[in-house]
Amino acid sequence: MTSGDRQRPRGGAVNVTRLAAMKRDGEPIACLTAYDYGFAAACERAGVDLLLVGDSLGMVVQGHETTLPVTVEEVIYHTRCVARACRRSLVVADMPFMSHPDAESGLASAGRLVKEGGAQMVKLEGGAEQAALVSRLSANGIPVCAHLGLRPQQVHKLGGYRVQGRAEAEAEAMAADARALEEAGADLLILECVPAALARRLAGALAIPVIGIGAGSGCDGQILVLHDVLGVTPQPPRFARAFGREAAGVEPALAAYVEAVKARSFPGEQHGFQA
Repeated sequence: MTSGDRQRPRGGAVNVTRLAAMKRDGEPIACLTAYDYGFAAACERAGVDLLLVGDSLGMVVQGHETTLPVTVEEVIYHTRCVARACRRSLVVADMPFMSHPDAESGLASAGRLVKEGGAQMVKLEGGAEQAALVSRLSANGIPVCAHLGLRPQQVHKLGGYRVQGRAEAEAEAMAADARALEEAGADLLILECVPAALARRLAGALAIPVIGIGAGSGCDGQILVLHDVLGVTPQPPRFARAFGREAAGVEPALAAYVEAVKARSFPGEQHGFQA
């Protein structure tokens, strides 16, 4: 089979407007990370709606202990590889640690991810303190995915990889951050490692789609790290499910993940944080 013979999933290209319609229609959004052409093409054939070139590449591709060493140039390179494979899946690029300490530098970094990397959206970690940057990006035509809850770029400040938003004050602060980011122009929000009840509440309160990772089944969609889905991560997080150990091959595993997200059978209670 040549590249021209590959069958693309039906339904047209996924974009910001399509994501908003999926939320309104109650269609779960299936998302995964990807870092190269081959796996991105497999994800696209499996029907993945959104592919994130995450700074998680620092850990699962480069072997670092955290995401902090990843550079803008490295994300551009991997985004370019992923973008070449995608005709339907929306390609999102992570803004690495210290690539956006202020609005001006953040706009420059995001512009490179779009112009040089081929990203269709950028993702950044942070709460209301990032509202000015989100507004600046939106005003310049760059769609934004915000990221709340566990923020790996702040792993040292947070004291490790821990659930966020369990205390009432933390939950209220997260809700305020989410509102501020939406009002600033964010098009999408990822919630990582937050209690399922809080994630459900935020998904219901916000007009923009909310994507969960370790945040229960009440979100508008789900995202996992590709390596966790394939079952090659030595010590995967408790919220992950190794579809690759249940299916005969990479593409069947990816298709099973998409089907489980669409059917809302993943995540189950064992894949989230209930309190």
